[in-house]
Amino acid sequence: MLTAIVIDDKWLTANSLCKMLTLFDIQAQHAASARAGVLMMKERTPDMVFLDVHMPGVDGFEFLKYIRQMPGFAELPIFVVTSDDQPETAQKMRSLGAWDILIKPVMIDVLEETLARCKIIALPE
Repeated sequence: MLTAIVIDDKWLTANSLCKMLTLFDIQAQHAASARAGVLMMKERTPDMVFLDVHMPGVDGFEFLKYIRQMPGFAELPIFVVTSDDQPETAQKMRSLGAWDILIKPVMIDVLEETLARCKIIALPE
């Protein structure tokens, strides 16, 4: 089974995404901050990360800069999940190594399409 860490300071948003991921046989854990996410990742490397941008303390931008420099995390699939739909935000996150951007609220069909496009899952025939 694939694993994911959902890093978001909003419990309701993270919980919803974690539940959606289970529909694709992805076991997800919630980290309430970027720092907590890094600690979880150091304990056990997930198959992917879902990352909020605007969080108190260390934000998604800083997290991506940091994690991409760590050995073993340069190619880890990281998906940004944000309500910030500004093109500049998406461009900056991609330049820092985000695989894709999902706009909140995340719809199940958009999540499925994104996971399939990034070859995390296969679409049912």
